[in-house]
Amino acid sequence: MAESCSRKLSVEICNAKNLMPKDGQGTASAYVVVDFDGQRRRTQTKSRDLNPQWDEKLEFLVHDVAAMPSQVLQIIVYNDKMSGKRSTFLGKVKISGSTFTKTGSESLVYYPLEKRSVFSQIKGEIGLKVWFVDEEPVPPPPTEGDKKVEAATETNVEEKKLDKAKTVEEEKKAEEVKKEDPGTDTKEASKPEEAKVEEAAAVATTTTTTTPVPVVENPPVAEKPKPEEKAVTEKRVNLNVTDLELRRLGSDRGRTAYDLVDPMPFLFVRVLKAKRGDKDQADTSVYAKLVIGTHSINTRKQTDNKDWDQVFAFDKEGLNSTSLEVSVCVEKKGAEESVIESSLGTVSFDLLEVPKRVPPDSPLAPQWYTLEGGSVDGTTDVMLAVWIGTQVDEAFQEAWQSDSGGLVPETRAKVYLSPKLWYLRLTVIQAQDLQLGSGSDIKVKNPDLYVKAQLGPQLFKTSRTTVSSSSSSSNPTWNEDLVFVAAEPFEPFLVINVEDLSNGRTVGQAKVHMSSIDRRNDDKSEARSRWFNLVGDETRPYTGRVHVRLCLEGGYHVLDEAAHVTSDVRPTAKQLSKPPIGLLEVGIRGATNLLPVKTADGTRGTTDAYVVAKYGPKWIRTRTILDRFNPQWNEQYTWDVYDPCTVLTIGVFDNGRYKRGGDEGKPGKDVRLGKLRVRLSTLDANRVYTGSYYLTVLLPGGAKKMGEIEIAVKFSCSSWLCLIQAYASPMLPRMHYVRPLGPSQQDILRHTAMRIVTARLSRSEPALGQEVVQFMLDSDTHMWSMRRSKANWFRVAGCLSRAATLARWLDGIRTWVHPPTTILVHVLLVAIVLCPHLVLPTIFMYAFLVITLRFRYRQRVPITMDPRLSHVEAVGPDELDEEFDGFPTTRSPDQVRIRYDRLRALAGRAQTLLGDVAAQGERLEALFNWRDPRATGIFVVVCLLASLVFYVIPFKAFVLGSGFYYLRHPRFRYDMPSVPVNFFRRLPPLSDQIL
Repeated sequence: MAESCSRKLSVEICNAKNLMPKDGQGTASAYVVVDFDGQRRRTQTKSRDLNPQWDEKLEFLVHDVAAMPSQVLQIIVYNDKMSGKRSTFLGKVKISGSTFTKTGSESLVYYPLEKRSVFSQIKGEIGLKVWFVDEEPVPPPPTEGDKKVEAATETNVEEKKLDKAKTVEEEKKAEEVKKEDPGTDTKEASKPEEAKVEEAAAVATTTTTTTPVPVVENPPVAEKPKPEEKAVTEKRVNLNVTDLELRRLGSDRGRTAYDLVDPMPFLFVRVLKAKRGDKDQADTSVYAKLVIGTHSINTRKQTDNKDWDQVFAFDKEGLNSTSLEVSVCVEKKGAEESVIESSLGTVSFDLLEVPKRVPPDSPLAPQWYTLEGGSVDGTTDVMLAVWIGTQVDEAFQEAWQSDSGGLVPETRAKVYLSPKLWYLRLTVIQAQDLQLGSGSDIKVKNPDLYVKAQLGPQLFKTSRTTVSSSSSSSNPTWNEDLVFVAAEPFEPFLVINVEDLSNGRTVGQAKVHMSSIDRRNDDKSEARSRWFNLVGDETRPYTGRVHVRLCLEGGYHVLDEAAHVTSDVRPTAKQLSKPPIGLLEVGIRGATNLLPVKTADGTRGTTDAYVVAKYGPKWIRTRTILDRFNPQWNEQYTWDVYDPCTVLTIGVFDNGRYKRGGDEGKPGKDVRLGKLRVRLSTLDANRVYTGSYYLTVLLPGGAKKMGEIEIAVKFSCSSWLCLIQAYASPMLPRMHYVRPLGPSQQDILRHTAMRIVTARLSRSEPALGQEVVQFMLDSDTHMWSMRRSKANWFRVAGCLSRAATLARWLDGIRTWVHPPTTILVHVLLVAIVLCPHLVLPTIFMYAFLVITLRFRYRQRVPITMDPRLSHVEAVGPDELDEEFDGFPTTRSPDQVRIRYDRLRALAGRAQTLLGDVAAQGERLEALFNWRDPRATGIFVVVCLLASLVFYVIPFKAFVLGSGFYYLRHPRFRYDMPSVPVNFFRRLPPLSDQIL
C-alpha cells in the first residue's frame, strides 16, 4: 500500500433490535452518533420505534493509514427527547480498526450494545456494515510542459469551488426556513454544534484533497522496506490479507528493539561500482572480489559500467584475519573461447579501524578508493563502504550472509501466513424433474439416489433415498448438510452430482461458482436457497434440477491444529474479531551441543539448523546457520495475542532443501531435531523468561536428545481488566455453541484443514516442507500409539491418586492410626453440628489458605515438553516400531499378530474396567425401576421408616450420631462388610443380559 494513497471509511447504520424504552411511554426515539478519528456523524431520529431501521451510510477520512489498526470506531445510540433536553444513552459499541475490511468483503454484523457504566440499563443490538475504500494516489504537481494537465486541474478546482458555494447557499436557505418554522426539522435542531463544526471541517478537508501537499517522511531505519519482504508480500496477497497487515508482518524483525536477544557483530561491506581508467573496455566483464583470511566472495559480473550495489555481511566471530582486501578484476574473452582474467588493483582495510554503526544512525556514506597494484595501465577507483554493525542493521536482510551460505533462498529468514479458511455449508434440500432414463437406457424399478458434492479434493455424499419410478420424473428429498473447508483463494467451482446407486450412473451435474456464494457471520440470517439445472452428457442437456442452500460460514473458527495445542480461536469473519489483549515477543537466541544428522563431504558429520515458530496464522522461520553445532540466531519476532489460553509451538530442524539431494535431483527433506510448546496462560504478564531447554526427538530406535535451544519469551498485557475478561468469555466463537458440529465431523474437517495448510505452505518460495508443517501441527495425534496410551493412562491414574490419598487419610482417621487427629476430627464434627452455618465458610477459608501457601512453590519457568510425562524412555523397541509404522501396516503377518494379541490383552482390561463402572450405575438405577421387586420393596420400606425417624429425631442428632458411629474405635467394629454395602452389591446390573 503506497503511503500517498487516501482512504475512506464507510459505516452503514442498518438497524437496531430490542432497544431499551427510555421515553417513559414504553418506546424510544433513537438516533446514532458515530465517532472516528475526531470526526463525528449522526443519523436521523426514528421516532417511537424500539426496532428502528436507518439504512444510512456515513463516511470518514482516514488521516493516517498506518495507524488505522490502532484506532477505534465508536457508535453510540441515543434517545432523542425532542425538547432540547439532554439525550438519553441507549448503548454503545466499540470496533477496533484492525477488524475493518476492504470494500466487497463487508457483511451485516449485529453487535450487542454495551453499557456505559455498571449501573446502566441497556439491552438490544445494532446491525452495522463497516468497510474502507482506498482511492488512487494524488498526482504530482504539473510541470511547465504539461499545460493541458494544469489547465484541467484548475478547471476541476474551479468547479469544486462553485459546488461548495452552492452548498453553502443551500445551507443558509435551510437555516432561514428553520428560523421561520422551527418545527420543520427538530432533528437538526437537537444536533450538537460541535458535530456541525467537525462536519464542515471534514467537507473542507475533502475539497482540498485535489491540491497536492508535499509530505516529508522520515521513517525509522528499521522500517525501510526490503526486497525479500516485497517478495513475501506479493505471495501473501493471494491469502486475502490487507497490505497494512503484510507490511506489519514483514517488518517485525526491523521494528522491534531486539531486547530479548544479544547483538551479533557483523562486518558489512557495500560495493557499489567501479570507475576504470584504461581504454580497452570492449567485451569485458568486471567484478569485485572480497578476501578476509580464508573467506573469499565475488560480486556478480557486470558489463557496460553497470553498478553492483551489493552488500556482504561477514560474521565477525567467524573471521580469521584482521585485514579486508577488495580487488576489482576483469574478464576478457581470448582466442578459442578462452577467458583471460586480470586484476585492476586492490585496496586493503584494517578491521581494527573500521567504524561502528548502530541504528538509528544514518547509513554510512560510500567513498571512492583508488586501487593499487593493478596489472592494467591506468588508475581504477571503486566506490564502497565498510562498517561494523549488528543483525538490527537495515542492510542485513538484503545482504549476502556468511553464516547462512550467502544469498541462497532456502536459508533466508522468512515469514509465512496460513491461508484464510472458511467452512462451506451445502444444504441439499431436494431435486425435481429428474430424468432417470431415456431411449435405450434400462429403467430401474426403485432407484437409489444420492447427491455427491466435490470441492477440490474434498468429496462428501448424502444418504441414499429410494424413489418410485412409476412416472417419468422423480422428486427425492434429502435435507442434509455437507460441510467443506474452503481456503482463499477459493477453488473455481463446487461440483454437485446427482447419482443413481442402482445402476452406477450420474443423473446430472451442476457447477456453482465460488464467487457467487453468500457469506454469513451468524445464525440470525438464513442463507438463500437456489435452484441449479442438472446437465447430463451431450445428448441430455437438461436432466432435472436440484434445490440447495449455500453459504460460507464466517462465524466459526476453522481448526487446523490439534484442539489441545490450538494457538488461535478467532472466527473467520474479521468483523467478529475482538481487539488484541496483549503482545507475544519471542527471541530465538541460539542452540548448543546439537548432534550431527548428515554427512558433509562424505567424511564428517554436520548440522544446518534453523527454527520454525508458529502462533496463530503467522509462521516464522529463522535463517539457517550452516555447519555449526552451536548456532546463534538472535532473531526476535512478535505476535498479537487475542486469547491467553493458547499455545506457542517452536520446532528446530536441519535444513535439507538448500542443496539438491539424491541422484534424481529431488530436494531433500528437513530432519526434525525437537519441539517445544509454551502455553501463554502459564506466563506472568510483562516478565521475560529466558532459559535453555532440551530438544528431544522420538526416533524408531528410541528417544534421543539432540541438543539444547535457548529462547526468550515475553507476554505483554497493558490491561489486566481485558485479560481477566478473556477468562470469562467462551473459548470458541458463538457459532460453535448455537450450531455445533459433531465430534467426528469436526475431526474430519480438522484433518482436511491440516492438509490444505500443508499444501499451501509447501508451495511457497522457499517452501516450508510438508514434514515441517505436519510436525508443527501434530497431524498424527489420532494415530494409535502404545506410548501415548500409557501416558494417558498414567495421567488418569495420577488424577485418581488424589482421591485415593483422601480416602486413605479418612481411613487412617477412622481406624485411629493417629489418635490426636481422630479426636480433633470429633471436635470438628461437634462444631459443625452445633454451628452448621460455618461449614461453607470454613471449607472456603481452608482452600484459600492451602492454595495461598502453595504460591511459593509455583512453577517459575515456562512449562514445555516433558519427556518423562510422555513416556518416551519407558517404551520398548517393538512399541516404538509400531508407532512409526504407517497406516495400513507394512510389517510381516507374524509381527502384526503379536501386536494384535497385545492390543487385545490391553483392550480386555479396559473392557473389564468399563463394565465395572457401568455396573455401579446400573445397580443404583435398579433401586427405582423395580428390576428386583424384593430389593426395591425393602428400599421403599426403609425410605418410609427413615422419613418417620427423621421427623422425630433432629437432624443435628442424626449427623452427630452418624459421625461418631463412623469414627468409632476399631474394637467396636466387625470385619465383614456393612449391611448397606451388602445390599447395594446384591442389586442386579445389566451384565447378565449381554451376549
